[in-house]
Amino acid sequence: MTLLELPSTRAEAWRWADLGALSAAAALAPVAAAAHEWLDLPGARLLFVDGKLDASRSELGGVTIEDHPAGDHALGKHARGLGWALRLDRDTAADPVQIVHVATGKENHLPAAIALGDDAVAQVVETYIGSGWTNRATRITLGRAARLHRSVRLLQSAGFVSLRDDTSIGAAARLVTVFLGAGDAGARIDGQVTVGEGGYAEVGGALLCRGEQRQECAVRVHHAEPNGQSHQLWRAVAADRSTASLAAAVEVARHAQKTDGEQSLRGLLLQRTATVNLKPELEIFADDVKCAHGATVGELDRRALFYMESRGIAPARAQALLTRAFVADALGRIGDDTVRDAFEADADAWLERAL
Repeated sequence: MTLLELPSTRAEAWRWADLGALSAAAALAPVAAAAHEWLDLPGARLLFVDGKLDASRSELGGVTIEDHPAGDHALGKHARGLGWALRLDRDTAADPVQIVHVATGKENHLPAAIALGDDAVAQVVETYIGSGWTNRATRITLGRAARLHRSVRLLQSAGFVSLRDDTSIGAAARLVTVFLGAGDAGARIDGQVTVGEGGYAEVGGALLCRGEQRQECAVRVHHAEPNGQSHQLWRAVAADRSTASLAAAVEVARHAQKTDGEQSLRGLLLQRTATVNLKPELEIFADDVKCAHGATVGELDRRALFYMESRGIAPARAQALLTRAFVADALGRIGDDTVRDAFEADADAWLERAL
């Protein structure tokens, strides 16, 4: 086990971090590898077990395995050495890339890189299953007018998943990233996104928590050049005594005029013993911008529940339908029908367990 120097929860960026769960996950006893199924998509398929590529069950396609340097992030710096990389040249469009991460206990680390040349197009789908501490660091670089759609689902049954993304979006490039936390493991999604001139960044998703589980996101978007757009749409659902925390920040540099930044953070409490923490943040140094944020936490609409029950819908079913509608707009950002259907099925399975 790696000797870790974990950050302090006294630091603002880590105030809600469940570092105790991370340490406990790193010491879990080994378990059998979890079963997995590939989505019905063409393209490369990579299976990593405890951070190591299973070449016999993988099809690399255009993905390479290469050495990655360590970063300076508190957790991401442990993900270094051999990892996967997707590099596309100018004017290239690739088939979807599926990556399944299987954890069988204790800790594992894996770096990755996605680098798209000018006008390149790619789609990446990642799935996390198993048990233990899974730690990932991904560097993303988008050239001029490149487009990347990334979908990440966290389905680990136990332990902790920590993700660190460092993203640079070139002029007129477009990034859409959707996360779904629908497993029983703790999770931290940590990201830094820098938007170039006329670039577009959309980062968000849904965190679904139950039991004593804790999940959080901490994503910061920096508008470094004029005419950029960013949208952060996050939904959190907390049941039992669980905690979901959403921290989303937008920074606008002094010369980044005509920036359009939007944040929408909403939390839903299925029981009053649960907790949702929301922290939208704007740091604006330019004077010609359009930036807004909204943050609300509440319970299911009792009038809507009463109406549905009066029409013969069972209470549990009514709760499930309203909760599904609450997270639907977050998952609706996924453009591929096959991927979106899989994510919605994961959310439905979580609802069946939680309600």
